[in-house]
Amino acid sequence: MAITGVILIGFVIGHLVGNLQVFQDPDHLNGYAAFLHHLGPLLWVARIGLLLAVVIHIWAATVLTLENHAAREVKYGVKHTIQATLSSRLMRWTGVVVLAFLLYHLAHFTLGFVQVATFKENLQLYTMSGDYRVAGFPVVKAGAEVLDVRTMVILGFQQPVVALFYLVAVGLLSLHLLHGFDSLFQTLGWRSEKWARALRAIVIVFCAAYFFLNATIPASVLLGRLKVAEPVHPAAQR
Repeated sequence: MAITGVILIGFVIGHLVGNLQVFQDPDHLNGYAAFLHHLGPLLWVARIGLLLAVVIHIWAATVLTLENHAAREVKYGVKHTIQATLSSRLMRWTGVVVLAFLLYHLAHFTLGFVQVATFKENLQLYTMSGDYRVAGFPVVKAGAEVLDVRTMVILGFQQPVVALFYLVAVGLLSLHLLHGFDSLFQTLGWRSEKWARALRAIVIVFCAAYFFLNATIPASVLLGRLKVAEPVHPAAQR
């Protein structure tokens, strides 16, 4: 469970860094999305690897929960929490909500099953005005026609209900990370009494920053601070 947690934490960090390019000119996020699609089989290897990590993570959580219940044949007469944190007590519930959020997120921005009419009527292909570079190499060149992912994200969050759902879901994900990130150091034997308090502080700052940076995207759209860079025309042929 801890090992798959490390993999998934690495993914959410990379996902956030990629998404924050929405605040730059359209070449950045659109070029980044095109670069990922150009990876071809490698992208599918990464997707399958992440899917396996999610499945194993859920399986491990289920097994541990069942073993925990089986270890105590008689339930507690009174449940009185002394040291358990709120994030640890809500771990299973936040995990369920995060899974539902993940499925919705895939349906929304990856599979295109949500807001179909909005995207179909307002999206067009985007022509890159400059090169998109990775490690100094131009991986998507100027003049290339790519999907306008930046506009899709902004249009998606212009719906208040959708934006608020994302804010709540990311908040619960951050709460899930708060306990998971902290406890995996204990599980892997990397926590020592000397730096346990400092580690906890670092994890809290990380999770707060993760929530804030994620929240800035839908919040900026709702507040009108993040807008489509140019007029949107009917969808072009893809």
